[in-house]
Amino acid sequence: MDVITHSQVYELVMRLPAAKLSLAYNLLKELNKKKESEVLSKSDFMDLPLNERSRIMAEQAQKMIFHYENNIEERQEWEAGEFNDEY
Repeated sequence: MDVITHSQVYELVMRLPAAKLSLAYNLLKELNKKKESEVLSKSDFMDLPLNERSRIMAEQAQKMIFHYENNIEERQEWEAGEFNDEY
């Protein structure tokens, strides 16, 4: 299969009749949702545009803030583990 570029998709969307735009929009929105839920390999992640990588990392940071704020007791228990100096 040939590699399809953003400009090719854009050109196709621009030729759609207005009545079909909502269908195209919903399809693209759904496809984008699935992409976000997938785990990207490091190389795939690095292939993303910088603004997309920044958006993903900001989203992940927000999720971690929520996680740590809602698991304070668990985190404090984990951080207060025993230290072993026998090396």
